[in-house]
Amino acid sequence: MSRLRISLLQSDLQWEDPKANCEAFEKKINALEPTDLIILPEMFTTGFSMASSTISEKMDGESIGWMKTMAAKRGAVICGSLIIEDAGNYFNRLIWMRPDGRFEQYDKRHLFRMADEDQHFSQGNEKLIVELKGWKICPLICYDLRFPVWSRNTYDTDRKTYANASYDLLIYIANWPSPRATAWSKLLMARAIENQVYVAAVNRIGRDEKQIDYIGGSAVIDAKGDALWEAANNTEESVTIEIDKDSLDAFRKKFPLGMDADDFKIT
Repeated sequence: MSRLRISLLQSDLQWEDPKANCEAFEKKINALEPTDLIILPEMFTTGFSMASSTISEKMDGESIGWMKTMAAKRGAVICGSLIIEDAGNYFNRLIWMRPDGRFEQYDKRHLFRMADEDQHFSQGNEKLIVELKGWKICPLICYDLRFPVWSRNTYDTDRKTYANASYDLLIYIANWPSPRATAWSKLLMARAIENQVYVAAVNRIGRDEKQIDYIGGSAVIDAKGDALWEAANNTEESVTIEIDKDSLDAFRKKFPLGMDADDFKIT
């Protein structure tokens, strides 16, 4: 299908309280209009906590079960990250939960050392590309936004034709503090333009227990860098936006920058 309906939930988070956060998000999700994809913030069950060894959950835990229930109930994919313990390691893990209970996962690649995330979590090493209704989608987490090589779109290597890109929609979920809000908004625009994709970004609002403030800045941006929607700062908002792949493909065909992209591989 050409069109995809995506729902973004910009919300405050209760500190290290999965039950309260899931209950709050459940109300918001139940109130959404029909949608294909529901996007929650980074660490949506706890806030950006480094207490990985004490508040982590297993892959068969209650929060994963809640995501499975909500995805089935709404008939939509739900994605968001949470603190997961897996084989003795702790991950900031994004879950891509499908309505039928199948899921994919992405472990955050770039750990935010300025908050000691690298001391409390293990680094992911594999990018995830998922498909939904004919769209190829790449979900990433917060600090990943600052590293364009990791999000780089790829095209046909022989350059003889402008083949399909590796993905069409780039997702960022975040707990991105307000002092760096300018970087957030400008980097989102840059990732959309340089990769010729839509970008859908969900950041939290409020103040956490470490007295760090978050203003939100959630947005949907098209491949030209134009904002299709921007959330109001410091406001809880739930919105559903429809994006169109035909218009994206037409723009890529008219302006095929991928044919001139440099070849390199991540090692």
